[in-house]
Amino acid sequence: MPSLVHYPLDPASRLIRLMCAEYGVPLDLEEIRPWLREEALLELNPAATLPILFTDADVPIVGIMATIHAVEDFYTPDVAGGLFPLDPLDRAEMWRLVEWTLVKLNDEVTRYLIEEKIAKRDQRGATPDPAVLRAAKANLNEHLLYFNWLLASRKWLAGPDMSLADFALAAHLSTLDYMGDIDWGKAVETRDWYSRLKSRPAFRTLLNDRVVAMPPSRGYADLDF
Repeated sequence: MPSLVHYPLDPASRLIRLMCAEYGVPLDLEEIRPWLREEALLELNPAATLPILFTDADVPIVGIMATIHAVEDFYTPDVAGGLFPLDPLDRAEMWRLVEWTLVKLNDEVTRYLIEEKIAKRDQRGATPDPAVLRAAKANLNEHLLYFNWLLASRKWLAGPDMSLADFALAAHLSTLDYMGDIDWGKAVETRDWYSRLKSRPAFRTLLNDRVVAMPPSRGYADLDF
């Protein structure tokens, strides 16, 4: 059985978990806090980032892009298409939005909120910086406006069919929703899209995630929210 070194609220790890669940691939999960930079993690990945996937060959596959491709290459069901569109132009749009999420949204929003709200709990005397939280949430509102605009004219984020772009964004929004940082009243189109993804069986294990001393926001696990 493949295994994944992850942190429950790490969105990159959540993306791989969603992909594997969608493809019916069970995972053994090993939890680690990457910001602690423990020796066991650094031996696998000197960059101290997640996720790290061990296939049945017990070879570590390190980093989000390598892991995405490994899951798609090794585990796409023969009876169904994968999460990569067949048409080159559709696939290009998918990768554009995957990059938007994994790079732009992460760098402007998600990583700051995780650092301030979660990682700082492991730093003696550290407390969240209100200025950083305000800036990250302001950035998030701008991203949501863009996602609302896209989803007002599309069934799925990158076009008419569900793709990796949907799972990438859902992974990030699920982390932000857990921490209570999304005002869904200002993101109606995105909320409706997220509700459809949230109702998929692949999402069930994510909705059961809990972080010690940090319960999820109200409605996090509700399908009708």
